[in-house]
Amino acid sequence: MAQAGSNQRLICASIALLVVLLQVGASYGDNLRELSVSDWWEKAGFYQIYPRSYKDSNGDGIGDLKGIEGKLEYLKGIGMKAFWLSPIYKSPMADFGYDIADFVDIQPEYGTMSDFESLVKKAKELGLKLILDFVPNHSSDEHEWFVKSEQRLEGYEDFYVWNDGIVGSDGQRSPPNNWNEAFRGSAWQWSATRQQYYLHQFHRKQPDLNYRNPAVVEAMKNVLRFWLGKGVDGFRIDAVPWLFEDEQLRDEPLSGWSQDDPLRPEYLNHIYTQDLPETVDMVYQWREVLDEYKKEKGGETRVLMTESWSALSVVQTYFNDSNGRLGSQMPFNFQLIMRLDQNSKASDYKTVIDSWLDAVPVGHAPNWVLGNHDKRRVASRMGGEHMADIMEMVELSMPGVSITYQGEELGMTDTELSWADTKDPSACQTNENVYQQYTRDPARTPFQWDATANAGFTTASKPWLPVNSNYATINVDSEQKADKSHLKVFEELVKLRDDDDFHSSQFGTAVLGQSTFAIIRIANGRTYFTLVNLANAQDTVNVAELFTKFSTTKSFDTAVVRVASVSSKRAAKESVTLSSIQLDPYEALVVQSGAKNCVAGLLLIVVAVLTLLKLR
Repeated sequence: MAQAGSNQRLICASIALLVVLLQVGASYGDNLRELSVSDWWEKAGFYQIYPRSYKDSNGDGIGDLKGIEGKLEYLKGIGMKAFWLSPIYKSPMADFGYDIADFVDIQPEYGTMSDFESLVKKAKELGLKLILDFVPNHSSDEHEWFVKSEQRLEGYEDFYVWNDGIVGSDGQRSPPNNWNEAFRGSAWQWSATRQQYYLHQFHRKQPDLNYRNPAVVEAMKNVLRFWLGKGVDGFRIDAVPWLFEDEQLRDEPLSGWSQDDPLRPEYLNHIYTQDLPETVDMVYQWREVLDEYKKEKGGETRVLMTESWSALSVVQTYFNDSNGRLGSQMPFNFQLIMRLDQNSKASDYKTVIDSWLDAVPVGHAPNWVLGNHDKRRVASRMGGEHMADIMEMVELSMPGVSITYQGEELGMTDTELSWADTKDPSACQTNENVYQQYTRDPARTPFQWDATANAGFTTASKPWLPVNSNYATINVDSEQKADKSHLKVFEELVKLRDDDDFHSSQFGTAVLGQSTFAIIRIANGRTYFTLVNLANAQDTVNVAELFTKFSTTKSFDTAVVRVASVSSKRAAKESVTLSSIQLDPYEALVVQSGAKNCVAGLLLIVVAVLTLLKLR
């Protein structure tokens, strides 16, 4: 009986130890947030392709659909789950595809509808989702709808926003109000054919559609249905805030900015041309089209990604309303672009990231955007190539969806172009002295595949935009062969997310030392710390204090490096002491605590004890 009692006590103690061990890393303080995801897109890496600059297959110096199809294995290889294409529709190219002459046809220099269907087929074979750019605010002035509207043909009279303008005391006619377009200048253009002004909030060749006309709303919904029928998996919706404008066409008040140039868009406070309540409702209607299609045809969720550079309080409304009506799955999070720069401190990173997380409604996955075709590249705007790894580590260590613009995984930098080489209409509408303030071309130059002529982008002697002179070292081929490279850091980060499931976990942010921003992720007994030193000086940090800060039940003083930036002298699997890690200038790391291995080892001890008892 005494031996039986002893055995029982040992067994009970072992079970108690097992319970404690299973709880390691599973009890946290109120400061940790939690996210659980289930749908495919909530844990996906998306990749933006700018088709004109991705890969040229026919030697004309312009990227095309066949070029994209030929490089899909690259996207699969770096761990992407989906890609979205900037516009590929038929267009006179006044704004390189954002002036659409036919919403349901392909721009000939990009290929044919058969080429697109082949691209969809190849993507599905590889398990990649394809997202199209949907440009609903405007069309080209060469679209048949505009031609018919300009001629006042029946059914199209009010497809666009028309107005007589104002006739002054001198008999001269002028626009109806002071509204400016996004590219500088009046947002109104006179039509000699119709003898009225039409609204264009972007280029004069991009007339605004009239969303107060039900026929326009239905026509654009049919565009979505057409491409869903072609097999696309969702849409990125361009320029959402501009969809509706004030029906009274009231003058907009002055903003107090750009007082020396009343034609710049910054001169006005756009209270009558952006972010009207009707805009959000339109997004909800488009979501209903996608959900109805899934209900009818089956398959996986089709997604909406919305572009809005508006205040967080506005962007927040695109997710859902108070009645549970759903909108965009991914209202783009541009906070890392808008609010962080090369002078930002660790505390700024925490403020910006936490404010976005606070804005995302419960039950929705956050998303993270570092760059796109309209903004300077990450490495250039954030202060140097070393920032490429830092920003990717921040983005890919956070929960939810990541969106990567082509070339950011390589650390590609802006290509500064001469006035003669400039193509962007936003810059071309200015002059040689100021165009660099407006141009978007530097981030749109050809993708750098290898060190051959024109970076392997084209066999043409001259691509549509010049290739960056640094292509000999910053390219896919060179970085794949290098011992350490930005591409390999990116790939390791994506692999870590997939293998160790960063998607459903508890997480938090912190500031450590003098200049280090930290992210903590805890899931399934594993604890990860992302550490980025944002200063050009060493910083010694005590990471172990985060166990206390976030009230975890167990702390460890050792960890192993999982991913190290190119600038780091450390290597994967190297051991570090959490209570005192010295980070070099601009060093970035992801380290894993010993929780997983420790728990596994101690569980083996428990099993051994129970086995011995059985033998007794």
